[in-house]
Amino acid sequence: MAAKKKTTKLDFKVGESVVYPSHGVGRIVSVDDEEIAGAKLELYVILFEKEKMTLRVPTAKSQAVGMRKLSSIEIIEKALKTLKGRARVKRTMWSRRAQEYEAKINSGDLIAIAEVVRDLFRSDRQPEQSYSERQLYEQALDRMAREIAAGKKLDEASAVAEVEAILEAGATKAEKEKDEKEKEQAAAEAEAAA
Repeated sequence: MAAKKKTTKLDFKVGESVVYPSHGVGRIVSVDDEEIAGAKLELYVILFEKEKMTLRVPTAKSQAVGMRKLSSIEIIEKALKTLKGRARVKRTMWSRRAQEYEAKINSGDLIAIAEVVRDLFRSDRQPEQSYSERQLYEQALDRMAREIAAGKKLDEASAVAEVEAILEAGATKAEKEKDEKEKEQAAAEAEAAA
């Protein structure tokens, strides 16, 4: 008598793009049954093409590790809108902020990643970033662009260009507002002196 194979409903399908929190966007290439330490496990085999990495995740643990489907277009648009906001840089030590940024990037939450991109972005007119700031910015930008590209069916370079265009527009707007405030302040000081 043949053993019956139990069938469980899987959260993700072969060929589907998914987000794994600490690695970003990957594609499920297969669902395999493997015996590990005497236990039979059903595993998602996820390929991260950019990193040339394959990850095996037990199907039963996919939710627990935070694996999720790609963000909807609404969430992508909300993340892009987040980029237009004002950078919120806390006045704490860099090491503390770096830890917070790293946690946001590894959370897999597109809105949190957009906040990191927004906060660490520097336009050409602003002071240069430190090496570690630049590394975190590029990591967050890469994660965000890959999810936007997958969600909007774009290539990654187009997604990066879209994100950077929004950031540049926001930086230009902020610079104009700052210049206008300084002119108003100078005019008020000149009027008070007269």
